[in-house]
This record gives sequence, C-alpha cells and structure tokens, in this order.
Amino acid sequence: MRATFVLGRIAGVRVGVHWSVLLIFGIIAFGLSQGRLPETYPGHAWAVYWAAGLCTAVVFLASLLAHELAHAVVARRNGVEVDDIVLWLLGGAARLRTEASSPGAELRIAGVGPLVSLLLGGLFALGAWLLDLASASGIVVEMVAWLAGINVLLALFNSVPAAPLDGGRLLRAFLWWRTGDRLRATAGATAAGRVFGWFLVALGVITFLTSRAFGGLWLALIGWFLIATATAEGQQAQLRGALAGVPVRDAMTPEPLTVPADTTVADFLTGPHFRYRHSAFPVTDDGVPVGLVTLDSARRTPQTEARSVTVRQVMVPLSQVTVVGPESPLADLLPRMEPGAEHRVLVVDDGRLVGIVSLSDVSRTVTWLMRPAPGKRGGP
Repeated sequence: MRATFVLGRIAGVRVGVHWSVLLIFGIIAFGLSQGRLPETYPGHAWAVYWAAGLCTAVVFLASLLAHELAHAVVARRNGVEVDDIVLWLLGGAARLRTEASSPGAELRIAGVGPLVSLLLGGLFALGAWLLDLASASGIVVEMVAWLAGINVLLALFNSVPAAPLDGGRLLRAFLWWRTGDRLRATAGATAAGRVFGWFLVALGVITFLTSRAFGGLWLALIGWFLIATATAEGQQAQLRGALAGVPVRDAMTPEPLTVPADTTVADFLTGPHFRYRHSAFPVTDDGVPVGLVTLDSARRTPQTEARSVTVRQVMVPLSQVTVVGPESPLADLLPRMEPGAEHRVLVVDDGRLVGIVSLSDVSRTVTWLMRPAPGKRGGP
C-alpha cells in the first residue's frame, strides 16, 4: 500500500496517507454526527454534531498514527529499517525494510503497538471520567469515551494471534523461539491469519443476511483483507527462504544501458538505443547515477516541449530510488520492490552504477534456484 500523498516526517519516519483513508474518516464522522451523538444527546444544532464527529475522526486517525509510530520507533531501535507509515482504509501500516534479527526483537516490535493503543484507551477513559466529574458538555464526554472504547477495541483486535495482525507477529515470535525456524514460524502465523480471516468473512456474511446490518459487510471486508494479506506474507516468506544467502549481484542485470541527464526527452524517446530495449533506464551525470527515468514518464511530456525538456526534469531523483550494494542480501529487497518500471532498484558500488534489479530479475533467480538439480527426477 503506497501513500497517495506524504504528510511529512515524524521521529525521522516518513508518514503518508492513502486516498482510501477518506472513506473510514467519513464513516466515523457520519456515524457519530448522524447516529450516536444525536441519539445520546439530542437537541443540539447539526453543526455541533458534525464538528464533534469530525474532531473525533481526526483524533482517531492520530491514535492510529501513534500506534504505527510505536512500531517504527521500536523497530529502528532493534536494528530494523523502516520505509514509511501509511494510513489507509483499514487502519495503518508501518512498512519495514528488513526483518527482526531475533524472536525477542520481533516480540518487542509487534507488542508495542497494542500496548500504545491500550494506553491511549486508558488515558481517554480517564479523561472522559474527569470531564464528567467537571460537568463538561455531554457531547465532549461522549467523544472522549468513544475514543477510549475504540482504542481498547483496536488493542484487543490487533492482539488476536493471526497474521498480519500484531498478535500474528507475536505468535510468530513465539513459534520462532520454540522451533528456531523463522520460516516455519511464519507459516504457522499466516495459516492462523487465513483461518481467522475466513471466520470473519463467514460471520460477516451471516450477520448481513440475518440482520441486513452494514456492519456485517464491513466485517467480511476485514476478513477478506486478512486472508489476502496473510497469504501474501506467507508467499513472501517462502521467497525470502529461497533467496537466503543470495547477494544482489547474482540477480541484477549488470552494466545496464544508461541515459545522460542532459539528453532531451525527444532524443530519449526516438533514440534506437532506448526505444526497444527496456522500460526504465538509470540516469547518469558524468558517469554518476542521479536518478531513474521510465518511458511512460517521458511520454507524458507534451510533444511541443519534448525538445526542450531534459531527462533530468522528468526522472525519479536518486533520493526516491532504492539503491543497494552488489553484496546486499537479495531477500531484503523483497519488501521494498513493487510492480512498475519506476520501482527498479539501482545497484551502486563505490559510487559507480554496476547493475539494475527488477521483479522479473528476482523471479528469474527464484526459478533458477528452485529448479531440480541435474540428474534428479520426480516420482519413485
């Protein structure tokens, strides 16, 4: 899940928002302003209810951000690099660049999220109690009480031992500690995630069919997301196992064709060296890599400007491109690679470009590693 736009950095971690977060924001604001608040405290103007609903939704998203930031901060303290945090439809996700080095580190990284949500729930509950004692507005007390309940619920739900929930990572840490096998532990956690996901789907469908409640469909959607994500995590774990010990050098395309940064877009698109070879090219300036340009991004340049605009102006700058060394573990690239020409990985050694890696390169390497050894055949 990639961010639609970036909010900035908090504690050194890039924070982004996916467009789908607007849906959950709207559901919370509408549900409170048109449902719970008017029913509990009737007689106020509609603007009061909407202001309260919108403010509560904002604070809830801030609570999700605090949950994910806790994961990110503890991950960095345990030597795990963090790419970013993205808030989206079903909550938030801290995208880790590498995996924990031990079951203990995994336990700390996974466990801190629910603890922060539980702590926030307790603080909001205390706040609601104090506001009630101070005879504050009933609507304000209700807002704070709702935030207390939803944060406690978030902590409990995330503690369910099923991937990709935090509880699933806690289960993986336990299985890893017991068996000493991270891959086997991941398989156990992802299997639990799929079982729990199907349970939620079945429960949601039954709830909707028997009561016509919209919440049943929402529950089924969450279950389907858990199934899909747990399955993807299991597949990625198998890939990481297959690629264990393989350096980037063994998968990269060496000495890739490069584009000088001052080449015009017109020359880039019509040049025979570029037109028929690849969909993305490293961009260099005096032999030093400075970015990555794709044919698609170049083609978006208006024809009237193609002869005056340079590749430097349409490329993805090096600061936004994944750059690794030739001896870096190939398995560590998997969480950072996505489909699309703009997500190629540049391989740099002592400031010199030595290769480029795409998902197809990784797939080809996996296929080669998993092929039967010569002379071996299946069957009895």
